Amino acid sequence: MPFASLPLIALDGPSGVGKSTTAKQIARELGWAYLDTGAMYRATALALLQAKTDLDDRPAVEKVLASLRIDQQGTRTILYGADVSEQIRTPEITRFVTPVSADARIREVLVDQQRVIGKRGNWVVDGRDIGTVVFPNACCKIFLTASPEARAKRRFLEQQAKGIGAAMTLEEVMADILRRDQADSTRAASPLRKAEDAVELDSSAMSFEEVVAWIVRHHRQHS
Repeated sequence: MPFASLPLIALDGPSGVGKSTTAKQIARELGWAYLDTGAMYRATALALLQAKTDLDDRPAVEKVLASLRIDQQGTRTILYGADVSEQIRTPEITRFVTPVSADARIREVLVDQQRVIGKRGNWVVDGRDIGTVVFPNACCKIFLTASPEARAKRRFLEQQAKGIGAAMTLEEVMADILRRDQADSTRAASPLRKAEDAVELDSSAMSFEEVVAWIVRHHRQHS
């Protein structure tokens, strides 16, 4: 892989652990750019829903992929020229993004796009297979995890603060977290797993600020 010498931080981990928020802050502190791969899959899920496309209808899926246009402007996600940053965080997209991200063909298309972007270097990238598949030779790999209970509480409070998912109880959020854990870790295409050379960080009892400081310090000490 042509990424061995690139300054790139790969931040992997399960759903609800706060990868995106953490990665964005790390990028700010380092003066790097943040690549939101999870948002790319969510935007693809939205594009498929907007086109009323069933994943089993392969010609229809290929048609959407052929015209797919996802951009990132700062921390905003742009789909076909429209800002969909909030729209892709709804419970409907959260439920649909799991089978979308498990689709081998969709992953192939998006991974190719991510690698092209990553060649420029100075990126903080988060996802579930960044350190194992997308950028296996990233200079710094972190596997960020937390207990299902801690992740469910964080996701629940986040949705309440944003005014989305008001109908979902904490128990329902927990069930969704566990469902996604099972799906992500058992899918055939790029399952969620810790890279052999990644450092695991359990953030269950850590504040957001502590997690960011730990990763920035680790990167600076080993870069």
